[in-house]
Amino acid sequence: MSKITAAITGIQGYVPEYILTNKELETLVETNDEWITTRTGIKERRILKGEGLGSSDMGAEAIKGLLKKTNTKAEEIDLILCATATPDMIFPSTACLMADKVGAVNAFAYDIMAACSGFLYSVSTASKFIETGSYKKIIVVGTDKMSSIVDYTDRTTCIIFGDGAGAVLMEPSKEGYGVQDSILRSDGSGGEFLHLKAGGSVKPASYQTIDNREHFVFQDGQPVFKAAVKNMADVSEEIMKRNKLDADDVAWLVPHQANKRIIDATARRMGVGDNKVMLNIEKYGNTTNGTIPLCLWEWESQLKKGDNIILAAFGGGFTWGSIYLKWAYDSNK
Repeated sequence: MSKITAAITGIQGYVPEYILTNKELETLVETNDEWITTRTGIKERRILKGEGLGSSDMGAEAIKGLLKKTNTKAEEIDLILCATATPDMIFPSTACLMADKVGAVNAFAYDIMAACSGFLYSVSTASKFIETGSYKKIIVVGTDKMSSIVDYTDRTTCIIFGDGAGAVLMEPSKEGYGVQDSILRSDGSGGEFLHLKAGGSVKPASYQTIDNREHFVFQDGQPVFKAAVKNMADVSEEIMKRNKLDADDVAWLVPHQANKRIIDATARRMGVGDNKVMLNIEKYGNTTNGTIPLCLWEWESQLKKGDNIILAAFGGGFTWGSIYLKWAYDSNK
């Protein structure tokens, strides 16, 4: 019997209509387009507008598009994994809410929280369910409404983040396509440098936490940047060496879109040129768990069956990791 691997067989993204430009941010905080672009590579980002809309709404739109595109019925889905740092609420899970919104009545569903690395953690988790033969159709969603936890009076963070979602369908392959290897890491000592101060069990919401603006992203930029550059590059190089890949063997690097300088450093360590790096940070910013699937969605028409693809991410926690996969279909057909 052939070994079963977990292949991505479809990809769909969703971004809100509203575009928040660097020019508009100049009216909110003391900054300018040149300063933002030079330091991050970001020109604009999408923001989810509308009362009562959250991460599950964007994720559900991505799932609906994915089901239609792959000619899959919602009832056929066995499991929905949602990577998110901005759940609709603490419970129930955003995955459960999305399953209901798309009619996936036979799927069980749960969230995976690993900040910006959550999509990688989720793809790796889904691959194990498929490799063991437990399930045949799994949807992994990365979705974040970062605008809900961004302080638009803090110029160090409000320039970075945007909203968006992406979803992939994962199914068994007996031809060797899909996830080949994964390296996932975490270091909780980095939590002090990137976190949400209040709203959890240690510091529940109160008048004081609201007055102190503690329900927004806190980031100490320099240690986060240094750790991201080192760890994302290290793990990407490690997965190449472990699988005896050189730069010529890699068709695409799909990096988490946190900062262009971090992406450039990772590409240099891997030895791949800019022409092999998926980059859309300039128009979407950092959508946290949405960045990698949104890249795959935008580049889908250029992907070829058998392409060696390296996914890489770094996020709060600290969390980081890399996945090596072989693309399973010719997307332009």
